[in-house]
Amino acid sequence: MRIALDAEETNSEPRRSTTPKEEVEWVPLEKHPVFVAANNSIDGDSGVAFSRNLVAWDGSSRLYFWEPKSNCLHRLSLRLGEPEPTSILAASPSKVLRADMEIHFAIHKISINRNGSALLLFSSERLCVMYLYGRTSKKDVNLICRTIMIGSQTYSKSSNDIRVLKASWHPYSDCHVGILSSDSVFRLFSLALDPLQPEQEYYLQPVDQGRSRSASSMCPADFSFGGDHLWDRFSVFILFGDGAIYILCPVVPFGSLFKSESVLEIYNDAHIFGLKSANSKAASNSKLAISWLEATFPELQNHETEENMSLMRAHAYAQFDASLTLQGPLRRVGQGGSEDPVGRSAECEGRASSFLYDLVSKDTILVTSWSGGQLQIDALADEIQPVWSAGIPSRLRVDSQGHILGLAMICESITSGFPEKLDHTVWLGNPPPLLRLAIVDLALPRRAESGCNILLFVDPLMPERIYSLHDGGIDSIVLHFLPFTSQANGKDDTMRTPSVHPVLNTCQSGSNTASPLCGFASLSDSFGYSWIVAVTLSQECIVLETKTWNLLLPPNVDMEKKPFQLEDKSEERDIPTIISKELLSGPRTVLVPQASPSLRSISPDSIEGRSALHQYFKLFHETYVEYAHKVYLELKHHAPQLKKIVDDQQARLGDAQQKLLKVAEKQPVVEKRIKRAVQMHISLEERLQQLRNLPGFHKKPLSKAEQQFKSELDHFREVELDALHSSVDALGARLRRYMQASKANSHQKQITGRKSYVDKAQIPMLKSSLEKLSLLNSENSKKVKLVESSLRTREKGGRESSLPKP
Repeated sequence: MRIALDAEETNSEPRRSTTPKEEVEWVPLEKHPVFVAANNSIDGDSGVAFSRNLVAWDGSSRLYFWEPKSNCLHRLSLRLGEPEPTSILAASPSKVLRADMEIHFAIHKISINRNGSALLLFSSERLCVMYLYGRTSKKDVNLICRTIMIGSQTYSKSSNDIRVLKASWHPYSDCHVGILSSDSVFRLFSLALDPLQPEQEYYLQPVDQGRSRSASSMCPADFSFGGDHLWDRFSVFILFGDGAIYILCPVVPFGSLFKSESVLEIYNDAHIFGLKSANSKAASNSKLAISWLEATFPELQNHETEENMSLMRAHAYAQFDASLTLQGPLRRVGQGGSEDPVGRSAECEGRASSFLYDLVSKDTILVTSWSGGQLQIDALADEIQPVWSAGIPSRLRVDSQGHILGLAMICESITSGFPEKLDHTVWLGNPPPLLRLAIVDLALPRRAESGCNILLFVDPLMPERIYSLHDGGIDSIVLHFLPFTSQANGKDDTMRTPSVHPVLNTCQSGSNTASPLCGFASLSDSFGYSWIVAVTLSQECIVLETKTWNLLLPPNVDMEKKPFQLEDKSEERDIPTIISKELLSGPRTVLVPQASPSLRSISPDSIEGRSALHQYFKLFHETYVEYAHKVYLELKHHAPQLKKIVDDQQARLGDAQQKLLKVAEKQPVVEKRIKRAVQMHISLEERLQQLRNLPGFHKKPLSKAEQQFKSELDHFREVELDALHSSVDALGARLRRYMQASKANSHQKQITGRKSYVDKAQIPMLKSSLEKLSLLNSENSKKVKLVESSLRTREKGGRESSLPKP
């Protein structure tokens, strides 16, 4: 089946294979000609190389790799688990796909959509989408694919313009792309309608009166769409430079599809817990949510929706007198139910660089990476509800029929304070708190310029495992503790810290320099096997098999009771069973019958005397003679074993003597090394004493306040200055766009003149009046002609009458 899929090419005309099937060769992925070609190395620019990912997987059988030097895309058909369950084969030669337009910018990351039909190519400057099927033409062996630019009017190549921070496909749409830019605006583009203008724009305004304003708190860093859980599927999680996390809910692409049962679940939830709430604020918030759901999904008003439909299509809808609230910043739950302030923890250094949303069962896990090399792992302690801000109207773009084509909202954070105790009443509009799970320090060498760049990925088979791609390679972080799952079990187990396993190390031995990776993909099949595919800057492919099962089981299961049960047995097994316990315990005690007074009077020659003597002799024989016979047989049987033990002890004694001889030989060398170490210690003490006499030794160390002030200055130099520069660049870009628009408007006004200020509604009236004037003018002209003709006739008649008669 995979060969047939690889042979298919979607086109309007029937495909005729130009390459025979016999020429297709299946080779191991790491030995594919794409990765083992000579003189192929990717430009390792220090500014962007560490954050590249030029590999994408469609989730079934095709791997895509972007080659920067030739600006082409390689499509490799894979056979997972062949010929062995732990191997991967790739078809050779690979399909080469090229864009039908010239790409003049360096591609930093690629991403494939949900159905594998389009590939997103983007950098910090520009973005484009390449459609993998329905190609326009075929040149030689290359497939020419249709390629379009996204938001070219907003994102340009100029260094001072708006930069792209993150671009991602929406998980519930194959034609919507979400983009977060440096001007603090989140845009959602629809490729099916207009790839140049955004379908939705959200201007992020984080305003919190209880926090100090800094440049990093106003500059976004990363975002992530939510997963398939209640209102999470309609949410966008946004990370700012100071580590604050905000939520936008609800955000829905126009025309996207959702499961009917999922929408009905939150719809009924809002009716049960919202409308019936005694709190008026909760009831009003739930009414807004219900009205939004009914307008976005009109099928909800039909009671037969669950039976007739499995999917619902989202319609374009926005409230005219309200905008979405930027919920947050999310606070972390402390001891006693109070909430701790949000921001950078004491264990984290630098600025927040990347963000990951992970859904494990019903637990929402949020992972934040810092430029200092730390990972901050939190979980949402409550569910998300939508929140709107009344009085802030949204701007809509509609067509001639009144249908909404696009919208723009100003999203402000209206949360100014938090109570000391958590209020668990739903639909009050409070953002959900965070529960701290762990802080993982990857111990990475930090660069002074920009710190460590870390990319985060989720394992496709096991969501409890997270992969981190950084300068030094790849690490695997496995979460062993989930808050709600363990509480549901009713166990008071201590929280286990996540286990960190280095998967791939790219650091050179003996130095701190690292060869970063430019590609990463996590592959899996239906049989439970998973692999990691990594591509280096020298364009070498590395394939690693990963173990998935039994990773969550702790290594010390039931170890508290087992050592006590097995302790005696282990000691008994250590003792060699040379002599049995019965022999070691000695012969059994003889139970002699009590001597009767008549026994002394019996003569030995009598019958009674002989019977008594026979009875005593039998007891002696059973007790001592049989015991001696058993001892003799057992000692004879164990003689070879005793000899073997003695030989073993002799051999061990010989080895010990040899070791003692070697130690005696090495003793003079050890004594010399000890003397040399003592001399070195004396010389170091002398040098230390000389250094103490230097004037710089008497300088006092920095006080606690001075050290805190120095750390604040370092943080401002490394984090706040970058954020200020990006803010200045974004404002400069907005100013240039406004100046260009104003110049264009003034130029158009000069061309059209002063009469161009006429309203469009007055144009039909002016046209009708002009027509009337033209008719009047024509009638007047006719009357003038009649008058002139009559005057001319009169003048002729007067002249004829004034002439003399003949």
